[in-house]
Amino acid sequence: MAPVLETEEHKALRAAVSALGNRYGRAYLDKVIAEKAHPTELWAEAAKLGYLGVNLPEAYGGGGGGIADLSIVLEELGAAGCPLLMLVVSPAICGTVIARFGTEQQKQEWLPALADGTRTMAFGITEPDAGSNSHRITTTARRAEDGRADGGDGPADWILTGRKVFISGVDIADATLIVGRTADARTGKLKPCLFIVPRDAPGFGRRQIDMELHGAEKQFELTLDDVRLPAEALVGDEDAGLLQLFAGLNPERIMTAAFAIGMGRYALSKALAYARERTVWREPIGAHQAIAHPLAQAHIELELARLMMQKAAHLYDAGDDAGAGEAANMAKYAAAEACVKAVDQSVHTLGGNGLTGEFGLASLVTASRVARIAPVSREMILNYVSHQTLGLPKSY
Repeated sequence: MAPVLETEEHKALRAAVSALGNRYGRAYLDKVIAEKAHPTELWAEAAKLGYLGVNLPEAYGGGGGGIADLSIVLEELGAAGCPLLMLVVSPAICGTVIARFGTEQQKQEWLPALADGTRTMAFGITEPDAGSNSHRITTTARRAEDGRADGGDGPADWILTGRKVFISGVDIADATLIVGRTADARTGKLKPCLFIVPRDAPGFGRRQIDMELHGAEKQFELTLDDVRLPAEALVGDEDAGLLQLFAGLNPERIMTAAFAIGMGRYALSKALAYARERTVWREPIGAHQAIAHPLAQAHIELELARLMMQKAAHLYDAGDDAGAGEAANMAKYAAAEACVKAVDQSVHTLGGNGLTGEFGLASLVTASRVARIAPVSREMILNYVSHQTLGLPKSY
C-alpha cells in the first residue's frame, strides 16, 4: 500500500518503523504470547528509536509530532505482524491527555517516562453496566472528609469507588488513568473526571479476565475500594468534564483504526504471496478473477480506511476536536470493516492452509473482530453519525 497525503518525514518514519517491525515479525509475537510474556524487547527498541513518544511534546522528551505520526508507528508494526496494543493506551490516550491538560508536575513526572518507555500507563473507562457511556459511569470520586493524608493545608484528598472491566495492560502499567465522576457543587449532577491511580494504591485491585482472544496484552477487571489519592492525582480541570475525556477518546479511535489497518495489511500480504505461488491447474490461483478481485477489493477498502484515518489524525493534530470526533469515528468504523473483510478473504484464499498454524492467519479471524467492538461498537458509531452528522432524531 503506497502511502499518500503524507510528508517526506512521515514517509521516512513509515519506512523506518516497517524495518523495525520486519526484524521482529509475527514469529516474535507468537513466541511472546505462547510464553505468556510481554513484547518487552520490541517495546524497548521502539522506545530507544523514539517511536513510543513520537506524538508527545519535545519539551518533555517526545518527538514533537502528533497522532498522525503515532498512527503510522502502530500501522507499520501491525503490517509486520507485531502490533503493540499499549501504543493505543499509554502514549496515545494517557500521554495526550496529560500533555494537554496535566499540571506541570504531572507532565514532568509522566511524559518523559512514557516517551522513553520506562513507564507505561493504562486507561480505565469501561464499566460492567455502562460500557464506554460516560453518562452512566458509576465510579465516583469524593473529597475526603478528613482533608489531606499528609496533613497539608491544600485541597482535600480524593476517595475513588467503583469497578472497571476490559482494561488492557494493567499488569505492566505503572498507573491507570481512571475515568470517574465527581459531583458538581452547583448542580449536584455528576461529571466525568480523570485520575492517575498508581498500581500499588491501597484498595486498587485487579483480576485477569479469561479471554478466548490470545494476545500479548491481558485484560482485567478493576476494583476501586475507597482508593485514596492526593488532590494532585486529578488531571486537568475538575469542571472540564467531557472535553478532557474526548481529548483521549478521539486518539483512541484513530489508533484503533491504525491497529486494524495494519492487521488487514498483514493478512492481505500473506494471501497475495500465496496467490502468486500456489498453482492448482496451469496458472497460479491469483490469475483467476474469483481470487484476484476479492483481494483487490480488500486492498481498496484498506486504502480508503487509511485515508479517513489520515483525515482524522490531521484534524486532531490541527486542534479541531469537533471535526476530529466525526472523522475518528468514521475511520475506526471503516478500518474495522476493512480489516475483517481482508482477514476473511485472506483465510479463504489459502483454503485449508488458512486454518493451519504454519500460515498464522486463523488466529486473526478472532482478533480482527476487536476493532468492531472496542473501544466503541460499530452500532454506536452509526448512532453517532446518524445523530451528529445526519441530524436524525435519537431513539434513546
